[in-house]
Parts: sequence; structure tokens; C-alpha cells
Amino acid sequence: MEITESLKHDLRSAPEWFHESINILPRVENLKNPSGDLKYQVWDRANTKNIAVLIHGTGAHKKWWDPIAPLINENFTVIAPDLPGMGESSHRSEYNFDAFTESILGILKQEKIIDKTHRVYFIGHSLGGHVAGFMASELPQLASGLVMIDSPIRPPTYDYGTHISTGPLRKIKYYEDKISILKRFRLMPPQDCDNSWYLRYIAEHSIQEVESGWRWRFDDKLFATLRRLQSYEFKFQCPSLFIAGGKSLLLESKIMSYIKETFQDHMSIEVIENAAHHVPLDEPLKLIKIINEHLHKWSGE
Repeated sequence: MEITESLKHDLRSAPEWFHESINILPRVENLKNPSGDLKYQVWDRANTKNIAVLIHGTGAHKKWWDPIAPLINENFTVIAPDLPGMGESSHRSEYNFDAFTESILGILKQEKIIDKTHRVYFIGHSLGGHVAGFMASELPQLASGLVMIDSPIRPPTYDYGTHISTGPLRKIKYYEDKISILKRFRLMPPQDCDNSWYLRYIAEHSIQEVESGWRWRFDDKLFATLRRLQSYEFKFQCPSLFIAGGKSLLLESKIMSYIKETFQDHMSIEVIENAAHHVPLDEPLKLIKIINEHLHKWSGE
């Protein structure tokens, strides 16, 4: 990707739809929480009770959704939070799915969405898909629909002793200047991405300048302290969709077979062949099309 001090300059090759989307600015809000404040964005749509909650992956942030959120079904208000310890949300001593759930519920309550008149659809990528699936399983009365994007659902008998973490286990590193840290931006797990303009955009919002120099926004303790859903049994009652990247390294055939066999009564499966794990970056327009088709089918709008 092209890297200079100017994001505007580096996005010159981005397609028109991308520029139009990121120029539709959301409402940015803060949720006060004793455990740590939470930042989130809202793309308001008038006169709708349909809510789409977009949940990012590990070490990512709400800005990953900026090009996508404005193109979600116009009958849906869209909310994208920064999960605790990521983006602009406060860092915490530990990270788990109960805390992620509490955070999103707090945002919904602040937005006055927790009532029977609203229909909430959880959409998540990678870790965000697991958060979405966890909430749909634990709070079936709240979830009207679920989309999991390349979020491996492993059998409860999966041997996590053979599972190798791709996250960085290291002390925080500071960089002398903005260009230096931008050049170190990498997707995790590693993969190629043809849409370098999308990478450049999310890289810009993945860093911050502090007294010691430039650093990544996510908490450096996140990868070491995050308690993942090992041996958890998802139970989906709402209409659900699993979107897989055809080139994803995380979805081996055994995992896909387990998903198909276990959740066939409630979950449909779509494969985006040219996408790897980071489907929103690889094939954003195809992803938006599939999500909108299902939101329309589920909501009737």
C-alpha cells in the first residue's frame, strides 16, 4: 500500500463507492462504564426499528466498518462499537465474552434500543462473529438475526492444544514517527489483500501518537489475556448466516463440515470464493450484497 503522511493522497486509487461511504460520517458516542469507557459509531436511519450491530475482530476497531456501514440496508440503523481494549475504548485488566456482551448491551441501552419494539441483528467478523454468536446464543430473545463472517465454529471436542495463536505476545513497542508504524501494519492472520486502499484506511485508524512515540491502539495485553470460547456450544434460535472466505486459512474442511451438520436447521452458508479470512477487506461489495439480501429476507424490509 502507498504510505505518506497524507491519508487523502494515499487513497487516490480507491474506487468512488469507497470515497462516498467514508464521507458519510456517523455519530460518534461514548459510553461511561466503571470498567472502562466505550466508543461507538452510529449511522442513524429515520423511522426504523431495525438495528444492525457490526462487531470487529481481534485487535481491530470500529473504523473497519466505515466503508461498509453506509451501504447496509437503508431500513437499518447501524451501530459499530470499539470492543474493550481495542480502537478508542479503554484498556482493561482482562478480556472475555461476558465483558464484550455487557459492553454491547450497555450501548444498546444508552441508545434506548433494549425493548420489544426493536429488532436487533448481530453481524461480526472473526472474533466479532464469535461475540455475535455468543450473544445470539445467550440472549435469544434479543437477537432477530445473526451473521458470522469467517468466524470458525470449532466442535466442543476440538483440541486447543494443537491450536497456535496468531496474536503478538510481546511488550508494547513505540515507533519514532507515523510512517514507520504504518509500514509495520499487518493483517492477522497474515494474508495478501489486493485492496491496498482499504488497508491504508484502517491502518490510519489503528495507530495513535502518545508521549513515547507512535503505538497501536489495541491493548498489548489483549492477545495474552483474552479468554476465548473454548468448548462453548453455540445454540442459534434466530435466522443465521455464516459467510466464509473461500481462501480462508482458518476454515479447514472439518470445521466447515461441523458447521454445516450442526447448524443446518437455523444457519445458511455462503462462500465468497476470492476472499481470504478478512472478507470485509477482500470482497466488500460482495459481502454487502449477501448481508443485505438476508437482512431483507429476515426483516421483510
